[in-house]
Amino acid sequence: MGVVPAHRFALLYDPGTIRHFAAIECKHRLLILDSIESQLRFEPDVQSRNRKSLERPSPIGATWELRLRPHNSFRVFYRVNRLGHAVLILAIGVKVGNKLYIGGEEIEL
Repeated sequence: MGVVPAHRFALLYDPGTIRHFAAIECKHRLLILDSIESQLRFEPDVQSRNRKSLERPSPIGATWELRLRPHNSFRVFYRVNRLGHAVLILAIGVKVGNKLYIGGEEIEL
């Protein structure tokens, strides 16, 4: 018997994420995209050290958060459609201290 391969999830980006990326330094953008690909393509709704289910849905509709280096300063907020095998990336932000910035604006979640 072979190992059953995990289902591959489509990664879909909300149009607003273009603005979110524009507010992040260029040198970090590839790291963020690579991390989204490696962390969310398979089993995006399995908790890990950097991937957490939100206790309550955020105002933007996200039910999951992915924390990225360096220093877990980047946050990716997303929702999983398991039946459709899709991950909708809703927001990409930067955490500075106890403040979160999405698209250059401070956000309260």
